[in-house]
This record gives sequence, structure tokens and C-alpha cells, in this order.
Amino acid sequence: MARKYDLSSLELFVAVCEYRSIAQVAELHNITASAISKRITRLEEFAGTPLLIRTNSGVAPTNEGGRLLEHARNLLYNVELLERDLGGGAANRRAGLLIVANRSANAELVPASVASFLADPKHRNVDVQIGEMTSHEVVSRVKGGLATLGVCWAETDMAGVEWKPSKRDHLSAVVPRNHLLANKERIAFADTLEYEQVGIYLGGPVTHLLRRESVRAGKPLRYRIMVPTFDAMIRLVESGLVVAIMPAAVALRYARGSGIAVIPLTDAWRERQFAVCCRSRRALPRPAAELFSHLVSGVDDLSPKLPPNR
Repeated sequence: MARKYDLSSLELFVAVCEYRSIAQVAELHNITASAISKRITRLEEFAGTPLLIRTNSGVAPTNEGGRLLEHARNLLYNVELLERDLGGGAANRRAGLLIVANRSANAELVPASVASFLADPKHRNVDVQIGEMTSHEVVSRVKGGLATLGVCWAETDMAGVEWKPSKRDHLSAVVPRNHLLANKERIAFADTLEYEQVGIYLGGPVTHLLRRESVRAGKPLRYRIMVPTFDAMIRLVESGLVVAIMPAAVALRYARGSGIAVIPLTDAWRERQFAVCCRSRRALPRPAAELFSHLVSGVDDLSPKLPPNR
């Protein structure tokens, strides 16, 4: 079956959207304006809706045209990559890997692991993209073949993928340096519930875990502020308004020279483990298989020894 969208028409459509002028694109590409209009009309027939509208400053994409523009740019970029990689010979051929990971994995494990992997000269022709989503979405993307590797919590339902445990981390309380709890060597989560806290907006498994444990402790978990990042959590703790429960490995990066104290939790559930998953390890391309092994190797514990808060 013939394709409805040929690359030349998409390339011209992108150019018209960028220059906002059919005449200017016609001149640049040494083609008549009527020929470009005809190609765009054909695209509109296939789309079943107008893709361009006329404005005082030329032409502009409609809402549907904007969607096509985004897809066309991505497609043309990937075609360029394909031509570059396959046209450069085996010695210069590059491998592209997509890793999807949850927020904690991206904050604690993935970037540093990928950096050390790519620093090896034998991986100089490997390119890596890192995406972020919930643990369940990570498994779904990997299972559907939309990502090469995934990093999520080990307790996630891994049906349909192969996985292996990776590093462990620990949850800690993070409080202002002058807080009543700051000099504690360890603390139970229940003791932090006396104070207002900051949490992650649209939080995932950790937020659900903390809420469940607060119910068990018979004390409400009062999130006074919800923010999108760990960095924002730290800044709000430094302000003296709230306390936080977050991964020790993340908090300790901010601890030195900051106005916070990081206190390990005593609760049994404080320890969590990451997992690396893929559809099939045997089917992984060589660079992906090596990165999988790299992500599950090394020290088991991400949390370095906590300095005294005094």
C-alpha cells in the first residue's frame, strides 16, 4: 500500500511552517509555489482537515497542522540519523538507546551510571536518551518495545519483562539545621508526623507508602506544600517551613554547606531496591546488553555513610 505522507512533502511542509511563506520556500528549494501548494493540498486531503491558514504575516499551521509539524520534524530528524549512521560505515556506526526510569532512579542512579558507561572509549559510538515516568509506565514502555531498558522499583509488577535487581537506597528525614529533630542520629517516621511536610506533586509509590504508614501510625501526614522536584523539596526544608522524607542519596548531595540535616529512618520499610528491566536480555543489542550489566553492577547501596548532624 502506498504511503500517504512522502518525505519530500513533509520536508516542504515543515519549511513552509518555519518560513511562514510558500513563495520563499519555493525560491529556496528551486520549485514552483504551485507545486508546493499542490503537495500541501494532498497532505490536507489525506489528513481530512486544513493544515495551514493565511495570516497577515503569511501562513501558519492550524491545530492539526501543528501536530503534523511536530511529527514531521521528529520523522525527518530520525531519517537524518538513519542516513548518517548507515552511511558512515561500520566503524562510525552509532547505537542509540532509550532508557526510561522513575524519578528516584533518575535522581540517584541512572545519569551517573550512564555517564560512567559512556566514558569508556569502547562506547564512544553509543548515544543514550533518558526519559522519566512512573515505575508502572516504565515496565509498560519496555514491554511494548518503546524503550530499550527501564529502571524502576523492584516491587513493581514485572510481568512480561526480564529484570534484575540493582542498587538499594534508603529513605531519610530531612529537616532544617536548627530543627528540634536535627541532632537525632536516627528517627522513626511517626515522629516526623508531628510537623508539616513537603512532598512530591503527583507523587508515586513513595508518597503512597508514606500515607499508608501514617495511617498505621494513627497520625495524619500533613503535606503543606507539594512540589515537582527533589531540589525544590530541599529548598523548602532550608526555608524552615517544613520537613521532608526523601532518598538519602539525593539529600546528602545537598547536605554539605546547606541548612539541612539528613537523619536515617529506623522503619523497616525505609530500604528500597531498584530494578533494571528489558523485554529479553538475549535479544538486546550488544551496547544495550552491556549497559544493562553496568546498571546492575557495582555497590549494592546507594546511600553513603551519613555524617553527624551536630
